[in-house]
Amino acid sequence: MPFDSSAADHIRDLGAYVSASPSSFHAVREAGRRLEDAGFTNLDELEPWEGGPGSFFIIRDGALIAWVVPGGAGPTTGFNILGAHTDSPSFKLKPKPTTGAHGWLQAGVEVYGGPLLNSWLDRELQLAGRLVMLDGTEHLTETGPLLRFPQLAIHLDRAVNEGLTLDKQRHMNPVWGLGNPADFDLLDVLASSVPDASVDPARIGGYDVVVADTQAPAVFGGSGEFFASGRLDNLSSTHAGLAALISHASGGAASGPIAVLAAFDHEEIGSNSRSGACGPILEDVLVRISDGLGASVSQRRQAMSASFCVSADAGHAVHPNYAERHDPANHPVLNGGPLLKINANQRYATDAPGAAFWARLCSEAGVPFQEFVSNNAIPCGSTIGPLTATRLGIRTVDVGVPLLSMHSARELCGVEDPRRLAAVTELFFRTAA
Repeated sequence: MPFDSSAADHIRDLGAYVSASPSSFHAVREAGRRLEDAGFTNLDELEPWEGGPGSFFIIRDGALIAWVVPGGAGPTTGFNILGAHTDSPSFKLKPKPTTGAHGWLQAGVEVYGGPLLNSWLDRELQLAGRLVMLDGTEHLTETGPLLRFPQLAIHLDRAVNEGLTLDKQRHMNPVWGLGNPADFDLLDVLASSVPDASVDPARIGGYDVVVADTQAPAVFGGSGEFFASGRLDNLSSTHAGLAALISHASGGAASGPIAVLAAFDHEEIGSNSRSGACGPILEDVLVRISDGLGASVSQRRQAMSASFCVSADAGHAVHPNYAERHDPANHPVLNGGPLLKINANQRYATDAPGAAFWARLCSEAGVPFQEFVSNNAIPCGSTIGPLTATRLGIRTVDVGVPLLSMHSARELCGVEDPRRLAAVTELFFRTAA
């Protein structure tokens, strides 16, 4: 089937965003760059904020909150929030990272989240993240192709195709060079990989550095219907929210709710951090926006009651080789539209009023959507949706782009679905529930 130019443009831009975002810190820096180019103001949390209409954002570590206050906003104006996350399953560099044996240089890494370990084998990988100097200054680093988790040859494990077992400590130590580990320091490589700055590795006081795939995103398939990329969970949602918010702001919002993009960090490991959805970052921002509009405590609660959150996180398409792992009556497909994610045990926060609002938005945007529910024998994961609903008392619905190979080093979606999520999100940003 043919795909229109808007889908092609969106997927090309998504690929560019993912490529610029090998870590959560890179993801928010790139988002911030795009927002500033669109006229948003970068606010400092340490400084007072002026109230009133405008377009703004803050960055806290690997998280970003951006918002548009319309001209007609008042103390009881509600917030329409698109929640996403910037981190992806991977591996994080340990202290004393330079290891190795038998003439090999290796990197000491710790599993971050729940990656499909085998998908990371035999790929050219990089290290990326932030270096924090002893004086508190921060630098982003990105090595380019450096590492590889080499798989054992079949000649040395004849039964490997009957079942591959990977020990996270013994087998997941990537190689990055040859030599004696005592003569090399991986921090030297990280310091030399900081662009536009001279960094003394001896002055590095701490680091948050992850492993990322370096293969470029690609469109493929018989009709160009597939899009393969790392970190689609969940940069596909972050990018959709970013594109929608920038487009919404360019239209000069004169009325309606306050549109908010909340891109949290650390969702893959439980969200328990100062930049995660369990932390105070979103509430901090919403309170300060309300304060700037002159809201009393009672009026702020009115605003919260009038608010709505769309928790956007990638979900599962039906796998043609494992259809029995899915609910027998609900089989979402790629390019069938974004998912409405439902779970009786509130692992997803969708309820009937939220589902109805989502259905209305999709109808008005001319976007199809698909319902997702898990097989009863295979419990689903969770998202920031229930966390946000519980913490702030805001009605929340869980949605997302359908994927195959979720948590792989390289995931797969349809070329239409990310654009459709952005289109519905843009309408959501200007529509009160």
